[in-house]
Amino acid sequence: MARLIPTLCLFLVISAGAARAACVGTDLIDALPPAERALVESETALQPFAEGNFWRATRGEQRVIVAGTYHLEDPRHAANLDRLRPFIDEARVLLVEAGPEEEAKLKEAMAKDPSLMLSDGPTLPEVLSEGEWKTLSGALRARGIPPVLASKFEPWYVSMTLALPPCAIDAAKQPDGLDKMAMAAARDAGVPVRSLEPWNTVFRLFAELTPQEQLAMIRTALPLEDRVEDLAVTLGDRYFAGESRKVWEYMRLQTHAMPGYTPEAADAEFARMEDTLVTRRNRAWMPVIEAAAAEGPTVVAVGALHLPGKGGVLALLDEAGFRLEKLGF
Repeated sequence: MARLIPTLCLFLVISAGAARAACVGTDLIDALPPAERALVESETALQPFAEGNFWRATRGEQRVIVAGTYHLEDPRHAANLDRLRPFIDEARVLLVEAGPEEEAKLKEAMAKDPSLMLSDGPTLPEVLSEGEWKTLSGALRARGIPPVLASKFEPWYVSMTLALPPCAIDAAKQPDGLDKMAMAAARDAGVPVRSLEPWNTVFRLFAELTPQEQLAMIRTALPLEDRVEDLAVTLGDRYFAGESRKVWEYMRLQTHAMPGYTPEAADAEFARMEDTLVTRRNRAWMPVIEAAAAEGPTVVAVGALHLPGKGGVLALLDEAGFRLEKLGF
């Protein structure tokens, strides 16, 4: 049975980080031996637009500002918002992954339809080993979630829960990352905020995974539990250095040596997850971005991992004839 990649990849795509001020740990890339760190650097460099969170795309008279965001609160956002705000003030529209209307629909749907999160199949203690369930129960309690409640969740939802370390739980209750700050700046400037995708997109994507694949997400996450704070710090620090893609490559290379994996299997699974959760979404966003750009100056603020790579937003804009210019941060 194929296994899916560790939960950090969900962390990168869904959460895009943990509050650096609340989490204390070690940058795992800095801690690598020189040869391994050099390999991470070289693999990252193979990806187009591998570094940078702030770009301008122009095509004729059309202008799009693209900002890679980090979804949880961090004091370092203030300087980045100061750089982004003038472009928001001049924009005709701000495009985000989920705007106010979509967030409201999501909250309403989850309140009215618990089946979005609950499994109609066996409970987790029935499908995990005794040791796995014991480890998972401890991880859930550390996040303030009763295991008996989580036992009935869909496995992918539990994986998303594990992706957020205990040190970031409080920050996640009232997320105030760069995307939220950009939306507030747009409201202050009277600039409309629109969503790039429907509220149920992520639910639909995870529904494509088999129960076995979802369980594998939990199984590969559990061995990382003792490093989840280090992973959070690594992701946060690398985001603010404009190096989110480097964390993706680091995890891909680390997975090569995990039990049950070969380099070929790990690479294939990373490619599948990137296609499912990143590239396909990016491609679906492009008509929305191009339509907005045709109407006037546009700002796009999305999770930083959506920017780099062959299927990243920046590469897709380049393919569509836009000229890309890195603006910093």
